[in-house]
Amino acid sequence: MHSLIRRYLKTAIGFLAVGLALGGWMMVRRELSGVYPSAYVVSAHTHAILVGFVMLMILGVALWLFPRPEKGDVRYQPRIAEAAYWLVAVGTGVRVAGELLRAAIDGGAWLRWAVVLSGFAQIAGIALFFYTMWSRIRPVGS
Repeated sequence: MHSLIRRYLKTAIGFLAVGLALGGWMMVRRELSGVYPSAYVVSAHTHAILVGFVMLMILGVALWLFPRPEKGDVRYQPRIAEAAYWLVAVGTGVRVAGELLRAAIDGGAWLRWAVVLSGFAQIAGIALFFYTMWSRIRPVGS
């Protein structure tokens, strides 16, 4: 298994741990203290699980299992898949941290911009990944 694929999968598992910890913390606070999570905390939890875990796991497995690029394929480039990884992973990490900070403090415009820009990094990373993988979505052997 290529190191980039391992990075996608292990990062996904890391985000799963973060998401599970957040979910447990939200449940304990709600059930034992009567404190319901804010929309920011729910958003952080959702992004950790759905983008950080689910999406990175899907992207890593796709990179691993999809047919090899055909000879002469100029669209698929491993460096683009690597750039996509960094955009999604860092974007999701900043998004989760930013949403949690928004719940805790009034960070002002810089924090709102960090959340927005990290969200766009997630979008760009996923779009870039599927751009470079598009030619690998094809029938083989049948």
